[in-house]
Amino acid sequence: MNFENLIASSATVDVYKNGNMAIKVFKEGCPKTMALYEALTHSRVEDTGLRIPTIHEVSVIGSRWAIHMDLIEGKTLADMMKENPSKMDEYIEQMVDIQMEIHSKKVPKLSKLKDKLSRQINALESIDDVVRYELLTRLDSMPKHVKLCHGNFTPENIIINDNGVYVVDWVAARQGNASADVGRTYLLLSLRDPAIAEKYLNLFCEKSQTAKKYVQDWLPIVAAAELTEDKPEEKELLMKWLNVVAYE
Repeated sequence: MNFENLIASSATVDVYKNGNMAIKVFKEGCPKTMALYEALTHSRVEDTGLRIPTIHEVSVIGSRWAIHMDLIEGKTLADMMKENPSKMDEYIEQMVDIQMEIHSKKVPKLSKLKDKLSRQINALESIDDVVRYELLTRLDSMPKHVKLCHGNFTPENIIINDNGVYVVDWVAARQGNASADVGRTYLLLSLRDPAIAEKYLNLFCEKSQTAKKYVQDWLPIVAAAELTEDKPEEKELLMKWLNVVAYE
């Protein structure tokens, strides 16, 4: 494999192009459980028939674990939004339709979203015990659904090419309440463009016949979970959403 063909990088992985394959190589020190869990989660989503990359192999390259999957080339929906802002409404509707298709699927063996959110809130050191208790109480009271949730559904993870539309980056996929998944997408969009975020949320609620307040009730919970990502540029906005819990 040519390690010079680096196409993406994060805190835990480097992604390389190798022919028609994308090789996601976990960084030194990342345990094999991380690679195997991601591969298993992704593979379970593959079984739904959604258009996503196919995993072909999990291997060890040197001392680093790696996942070999189809390379999906094309433009991201984020690219298209930047290039053609006049078509923004069309792109937002496409995004909503894709997310609703994802939520129509069930993957019973996936981990539960509520369990993940609970762990994240309990691990958060920047909130006091009263806020933590209120957040966990709210989380516990939320309806228990088992819909497939992407967990990081953003325009950057939607790739469009001549073969169709693909959704990538399924490491955070869980089964749970679709409104929690929508809440996280809304927050991530809000960090960049609040107007687009509002359009997205309004359209999702309209098309799915979901009460807007139902999604908004999830926002303090998903904001607290997002704080565990420890991104300084997000903290101010996320803390504002977190504070909502104290006034309701």
